[in-house]
Amino acid sequence: MLDITQKRLSVAPMIDWTTTDYRFFARLFNPQVYLYTEMISTGALIYGHRDRHLRFDVSEHPLVLQLGGADIDEMIQCAVFAQQYGYDEVNINVGCPSDRVQHNKIGACLMAEPKTVAGLVKHMQAAVDIPVTVKHRIGIDDFDSYEFMSDFVQTVADAGCQRFIVHARTAWLQGLSPKQNREIPPLRYDDVYRLKQDLPDLMIEINGGIETVADIKAHLEHIDGVMIGRAFYHNPYLLAEANSLWDAPIPKRSDILAKLYPYLEQQVNKGERLPTMARHYLGLFQGLAGARKWRQALSGKPDLTIKDIQWAADEILQLNPDV
Repeated sequence: MLDITQKRLSVAPMIDWTTTDYRFFARLFNPQVYLYTEMISTGALIYGHRDRHLRFDVSEHPLVLQLGGADIDEMIQCAVFAQQYGYDEVNINVGCPSDRVQHNKIGACLMAEPKTVAGLVKHMQAAVDIPVTVKHRIGIDDFDSYEFMSDFVQTVADAGCQRFIVHARTAWLQGLSPKQNREIPPLRYDDVYRLKQDLPDLMIEINGGIETVADIKAHLEHIDGVMIGRAFYHNPYLLAEANSLWDAPIPKRSDILAKLYPYLEQQVNKGERLPTMARHYLGLFQGLAGARKWRQALSGKPDLTIKDIQWAADEILQLNPDV
């Protein structure tokens, strides 16, 4: 029987999507899941608006900061920032295949440099008390054998990393866009299962193509955690349904909205733009009557108000009184 107390469910880091406004919303659906920031570059934290990047609501815990970088001194400095701001964990991105991160020699291309990643883990872990983890692919370009991934993980684990999140696709650094890299390379879940079997003392999580609670349960029979990105973002109620894994109650959308409105008012009073926040909530009624009307009500309106959102929600709830 599945012991969920030893497992982890996470919302994947997604650039421009897993902002603090989305994460607050996601937390309303499920108190158990781990939430990740967007991938944030070390330069953005060291030279940019650090408070803007690192701010979060206390309800977002457990919360992980994902970093993009390869310079040891900069990564140490940003790991210290993570601890100072109260993050529960810091994660190194070794999976993003975009041209921008490749140009900076970070992201997925670091899979070709396991000793570099091991050095980052070793020095970051020495500087902070919170865990340092790694999210990576099963391979890059023609270096896509199981042995290549296993050697990478073992090298990094020897430096002190205990948790690995594996996107079960190879990243093609040339010829595919980031979107294509999420869809075209075939999923190889068995390689991730084998990694757990071969390295049982490590915590291994799986990511890629997982869309239902049944999928989550099936994967958790083999490994230590499941990470989901776009399925959670586009259909956030999947987060609510995942409460069934813990035999916990599943909140209604009306309850979630009742807790969201005060947060929106608080953020607007701080000067945040409501249309920017509201874009994260378009999937709330995914699959229900009136879902399209809800999306239209929240989209493309620079003068959107909280009352507008309430009116639109009330109309959809009348069509779906039990949700």
